[in-house]
Amino acid sequence: MVVLMMLVVVTVKSVELRGKKEAYEQKEMTLQEEIDAEKMRTEEIAEYGKYTQTKKYVEELAKDKLGLVYEGEIIFKDEK
Repeated sequence: MVVLMMLVVVTVKSVELRGKKEAYEQKEMTLQEEIDAEKMRTEEIAEYGKYTQTKKYVEELAKDKLGLVYEGEIIFKDEK
């Protein structure tokens, strides 16, 4: 009788542990996806950092924010 009760307890605990294991595996996969997304974001930020150091970026910023143009450059504006 004692052996049978121990077998039942072990079986119940085993089922509980399998459920926890599956939950932890799912959480691990979710966290790994988040890590991968953050790695990609870090790479994008690094590339943008390099881009902001280029002359092209400075020119675009000067044109967009300050309205500067090259000498002899003609700007067409839409009529609204």
